[in-house]
Amino acid sequence: MAVRTRTTLGAVLVVALALLAGAAALVLVVRGSLHDAAETTAEHRADDLAAQVAASGPPAASVAEQGDDDADDPDDPDDVVWQVLDPSGAVVSASQPLAGPLPAGDDDVVDLPGADHPYVVVNEEAEHGGTTYVVVAAVSLEDVDETTAALLTPLLVGLPVLLLVVGATTWLVVSRALGPVERIRREVEQITGTRLDRRVPEPPSRDEIGRLARTMNGMLGRLQDAARRQEEFVADASHELRSPLASLRQVAEVAQAHPGALDEGELATTVHEETVRMQALVDQLLVLTRAGAGREGAVRVDVDVDDLVLAEARRAARAGVAADTTAVGPGRVQGDPVALGQVVRNLVDNALRHAASRIALGVAEDGRHVVVTVDDDGPGIPAADRERVFERFVRLDDARARDAGGSGLGLAIVRALVAAHGGVVTAEDAPLGGARLVVRLPS
Repeated sequence: MAVRTRTTLGAVLVVALALLAGAAALVLVVRGSLHDAAETTAEHRADDLAAQVAASGPPAASVAEQGDDDADDPDDPDDVVWQVLDPSGAVVSASQPLAGPLPAGDDDVVDLPGADHPYVVVNEEAEHGGTTYVVVAAVSLEDVDETTAALLTPLLVGLPVLLLVVGATTWLVVSRALGPVERIRREVEQITGTRLDRRVPEPPSRDEIGRLARTMNGMLGRLQDAARRQEEFVADASHELRSPLASLRQVAEVAQAHPGALDEGELATTVHEETVRMQALVDQLLVLTRAGAGREGAVRVDVDVDDLVLAEARRAARAGVAADTTAVGPGRVQGDPVALGQVVRNLVDNALRHAASRIALGVAEDGRHVVVTVDDDGPGIPAADRERVFERFVRLDDARARDAGGSGLGLAIVRALVAAHGGVVTAEDAPLGGARLVVRLPS
């Protein structure tokens, strides 16, 4: 069932229940008020008759003696009737002949023979000449029934009409409110993977639908940006793989066209170097893919980060670059030792690639974090590029351009693995004059 239909039915149902409750309360209040008025009339009549009986005894004549031609008909009681009963219950005086004595109960509603409507009955006692009489007065509830019927007629006609108006109004209002949603749905239906530049129409209102449209456009913008970055990633990866493949193809074509022209050792060396380069690139792409899928860093054990950093310092020393480790202190985190080792190695490799002569490593505990710093004395990273440098295959200016030893994925892998451990990585100026890469990991 459509939202518009459900909303309309819900609104009509709620209004119907409210109107029915209000109408019932109105009828009950009006009927109760009229009933009380009839009862009061009967009480006043009984009081007057009781006073008359106490003063001079039961009236000797009935209303029939006052000229009412219909008063003698016991099957056609008047709107107000009364009787005076002696102690034995016999009628000694009455407003008109009735088929029998009136009930002696107080505030009772009774039916009289020949009457079309019930009567409310009250009684009073009166003493005269040593005899106690009971004065019974009854008032017809015909006016109560007629007024109630007159009130019900417009209610029975007006309530359905009012419900129709409420339903139609709700339908129109909801249709107007959901119009932008339908336009958004039609536009989203037209958006495909190759048409992510399209946007849904944003209504000028600041309500929920307007916020929904703006949120969807923001999501579409992020999807478009992700698709663009994916296309760039595929293009860059293809470019990186093309170079070693081209070298291998060239060597193979030369060897095929000129057998013996290439030394076997040289041929083996070239093939080995290019295949190693391709394998390294593929391995890095796999690391990025697993990190993006949340499969890297899933292991959680105690890892001494300072041990990882000192191991990389020794490797740098073997490469002929001095690594200052005076700032390396104890630091333990919960994480994947292999993934964290990859983080430290990539940071040190980046520093070694761009350092002029030395690097500096540091580990320190900062509250609830362990901070790892890797400095170099190279050209540094411009402030405008300090976020972009962690993206895949990003090329900066010539001063920090990738040389033959880099694939352009090292820092992207660092960011992905650090994020998988709940940390962050940033780039700053180093005291040595080059770049400082800072990793913050939860301790």
